[in-house]
Amino acid sequence: MSRLLLFGAGVAAGVALSRKLGRTARRATPVGVADQLGDAVRELAESLGSFGADVRAGMSERERELHESVTERTGIVTGGRGQRSVDGPDNGSGPVTRMTGTIDGAESRRARRAGR
Repeated sequence: MSRLLLFGAGVAAGVALSRKLGRTARRATPVGVADQLGDAVRELAESLGSFGADVRAGMSERERELHESVTERTGIVTGGRGQRSVDGPDNGSGPVTRMTGTIDGAESRRARRAGR
């Protein structure tokens, strides 16, 4: 009985080793190397996309914090095309300041760079 058990264990080890060597040999072929390279590039692209999404989310969060800080310190609501005072609603009853789009010099360059 023990000989049969040892024979079965030897066959199982031989099959496992044979499959492992076959996989290794397949990865060393040009097709296998191309597959590995493709997987690596795909993983890198996913990582870069995830990093970009995290950066954009962080930028949006920081921009929101800055808008809140400006609103808190100055009383001017920022973030839109125009600026509105916090003193009253935008229904004509309170003081409202709107930007007219006539910006001169350095301010217009900054506005163009910012995409406004």
